[in-house]
Amino acid sequence: MLSRKNVLRRDGFRCQYCGIREGLTVDHVFPKSRGGKDTWENLAAACTTCNNRKGNRTPEEANMPLRRTPFRPSHVMFIRDYVGDVAETWKPYLFLA
Repeated sequence: MLSRKNVLRRDGFRCQYCGIREGLTVDHVFPKSRGGKDTWENLAAACTTCNNRKGNRTPEEANMPLRRTPFRPSHVMFIRDYVGDVAETWKPYLFLA
């Protein structure tokens, strides 16, 4: 489910511009005011400083490359994050083997 908390979780609770872990918010990679959508592929964790610095620009326009391209996480990623390590016997059923 797309939510602020899940975007932050997917991004490892790190700003996708500078890498810090404090004062995080969610940034629209392609600005919402310019037609950017609320999708997994257009949202990234960002600290307040980087989010304000980037402003109403794309990362390229702001010369602020993303550390990792935003992506839609799989259900397996969230199972792993909630449960912890996945038992070896379950990996074939979760398409991890």
